[in-house]
Amino acid sequence: MEEKYFLPVLEAKKQVAIKAISACNEYTSQFGLSLTPSEVNEIVRCQHDTLKEMGRIELGQSIIPKLIYEFCDSQYVSQDNYVQILEEFQEMFYYFKNETLEDLSDDELIGGMKKYFDNECQGSIEKLRSTYLENMCKNSRYNYDLYEDMYEEYDEKDGGDFGENV
Repeated sequence: MEEKYFLPVLEAKKQVAIKAISACNEYTSQFGLSLTPSEVNEIVRCQHDTLKEMGRIELGQSIIPKLIYEFCDSQYVSQDNYVQILEEFQEMFYYFKNETLEDLSDDELIGGMKKYFDNECQGSIEKLRSTYLENMCKNSRYNYDLYEDMYEEYDEKDGGDFGENV
């Protein structure tokens, strides 16, 4: 089918997402965070691009409001980095949903992101992405506790680097 047939559906979904994300401002303002209409549009555009890049579709509500509510009280999120962080988080979210083969619920993945971002990563998005979420993803695939440090266990079992004999 031609893409033009889906444009009304995509536009309606976009308007629902814009409304849901904009409504978050009422809550997040208590943390000194808010999004302008142009920032909301940018986040929705970024989400669309990420979904397309990852080969995903989103059938239900946008994940962005869940990310907003989870991270708005983080000491590492400020008005200056708010949009960038939301874009990075939604990209990580979809990437790791793919990597875990949908084994983790949205809430489990977002909860893990928040736990590590605020604690072990001390606000480092790169550390969150490259270390802790990778670890959660591997734990999910091998049916380990999501927050277990499996690197140490593999080193002890295999006598070497992580993943050599996995």
